[in-house]
Amino acid sequence: MFVACVGFVCARSAILSHAQLAGVSRFVFYICIPAFLFQNMLGAKLTNLISIKLFAGFYIPVIAVYLTVLLLLRGALKDWAKSAVLALGASYSNTVLIGLPIAVQVLGKEIAASIFVIITFHSAILFILTYAFCGRSHNLHWRSTVRQLLINPVILPISLGVVANVSGLTLVDALDNGLSLLAQPAIAGALFVLGANLHHYKLKSGLNVALLLTLVKLLILPSAVYLFSRYGLGLAQEQLLLLVLLSAAPLGVNAYLVAKELNTQNDILASTVVLSTLLSAVSYLLWLNVV
Repeated sequence: MFVACVGFVCARSAILSHAQLAGVSRFVFYICIPAFLFQNMLGAKLTNLISIKLFAGFYIPVIAVYLTVLLLLRGALKDWAKSAVLALGASYSNTVLIGLPIAVQVLGKEIAASIFVIITFHSAILFILTYAFCGRSHNLHWRSTVRQLLINPVILPISLGVVANVSGLTLVDALDNGLSLLAQPAIAGALFVLGANLHHYKLKSGLNVALLLTLVKLLILPSAVYLFSRYGLGLAQEQLLLLVLLSAAPLGVNAYLVAKELNTQNDILASTVVLSTLLSAVSYLLWLNVV
């Protein structure tokens, strides 16, 4: 977390201005991370990565937690849109900025390609579920939503990397070396941007609800993934640890952006992003010892 602390200090002390940090964030998220994802998928041995059990071990508990929270809140709030957004806050993980760096540090870079295969569908599944339950009352445009998912800076480079891998594409040295240089700052940059963003996302209203969502996100969801993957699917230790680390990541900022777009529960999700990110340092220590 040292790099994240450096990012926080740079934002807090105004060593870098808001505009400069925004530029760093865009550089990392739209250039470095896509280069990193594409290169790793291009060089991955795909036959060793495709595992129905691995997908099931992550997505079945994630969807189950989402639907459980949704139905419980629907009974209390009598509002599908509010319930769907809060359910997203309890189940959507910051897999790119936190889950990926933590898993790579713990399990090594060779596990990275497996992570990419899993997280490719993460935003698509949970965002589409949320939009579906929110319904037409929010004037949602499905074509625009699908297009944004397809050109997402995580989904697109992974997809292109898979296509290039399957087709046997070999990059010329100049392009390969250039992508390698752009990919090198991806992990450190992601952690730096995370720390800087924490300074800008403040604790707002609905702290009790935000704390409840944080507990579900950091404890109940990883517990469901752990129990189902270990006792239901019998996954190997490394795969089990990978899925738990991804599911134990705090709430991703994109969930807040969805709430803001839908104009419901966005203050609560902003608070949940901050709380879950701060408390994830403790929960990760717990899960690393448990698994």
